[in-house]
Amino acid sequence: MKLVTAIIKPFKMDDVRAALADLGVQGVTVTEVKGFGRQRGHTELYRGAEYVVDFLPKLKLEVACAGDQVDVVVEAIISAAGTGKIGDGKIFVSDLDQVIRIRTGETGTEAI
Repeated sequence: MKLVTAIIKPFKMDDVRAALADLGVQGVTVTEVKGFGRQRGHTELYRGAEYVVDFLPKLKLEVACAGDQVDVVVEAIISAAGTGKIGDGKIFVSDLDQVIRIRTGETGTEAI
């Protein structure tokens, strides 16, 4: 089992959700986060004063999936979230040792 964590631009969420739903992914956790990468934020003008926005709003998606689904999940996120511009985000894939569904006590891939 794997945990796919993706940091994406907020306006791409609907596209990513639809792409994952087409694959049959049943669960996604979404968290509103702020951060920056190579883009290092940007400057904005507000009422004549210029100020620096260091941390940009992003969404963090977490998807638990079976090991054989990882490649298609990652490809779906890349194709749906990509704009070709800086700041599109990152995807991290990590191992899941154990998953337990609290309600039924199911474990492993049955709990996903």
